[in-house]
Amino acid sequence: MVKVVKLSRCLTACSAVIFGAYVLSSSVPANAADEVKPAEPAAATTPPPATTPPADESPGDAAARRAAEAAKAIADRKITEVTNKPLAEVVAANPVGTMRNPYTDNATAIEEGKKLYFSYSCNGCHGGGGGGGMCPPLTNDIFVYGSDDDVLFRLIALGTADLQKTYSMKRKGSEGVVGPMPGYTEIIKNDDELWKIIAFIRTVYKGSRRNW
Repeated sequence: MVKVVKLSRCLTACSAVIFGAYVLSSSVPANAADEVKPAEPAAATTPPPATTPPADESPGDAAARRAAEAAKAIADRKITEVTNKPLAEVVAANPVGTMRNPYTDNATAIEEGKKLYFSYSCNGCHGGGGGGGMCPPLTNDIFVYGSDDDVLFRLIALGTADLQKTYSMKRKGSEGVVGPMPGYTEIIKNDDELWKIIAFIRTVYKGSRRNW
């Protein structure tokens, strides 16, 4: 009888040891690399402060402030690299509102752009001096879809219809002459030529809102 009791106690003790070892082994990863670590909290980001116009700002001052902000945003754009690729590839590769002419105020490029302007018969619609004709002038402040480099490049490359269709752009201005702009993707050879043409177009502008 004593032997049976001792055997029972022995079996109970062994079971406890085995169960304890199993629990311990289950709670500790076999390899430290297998241990799941808690995710680190994301770094806090501080949004840029919003520009609050003065409470007593006049309509004229508000317009001037918005124009200055827009000009700064364009001036902060990175100069677009010339790739010598077809126009369609260039507009597809660059997000809307990011392109900036690498040839602005470059005298040599402007002279080449002038020759290209006439060789592609841009003068036939916009006039030899950019004063307009069948299509709007290039000399005043009214640019129907906007006058920055990015918009002009896409407008000349794609034409009015595709510009509206591709980017859902709306008219911002209106001229007495409203002839549609045809697309030049199959005519102007590459972005190098178009940037030079735009650089020349800037020289005939006689307005006061330079934003390039």
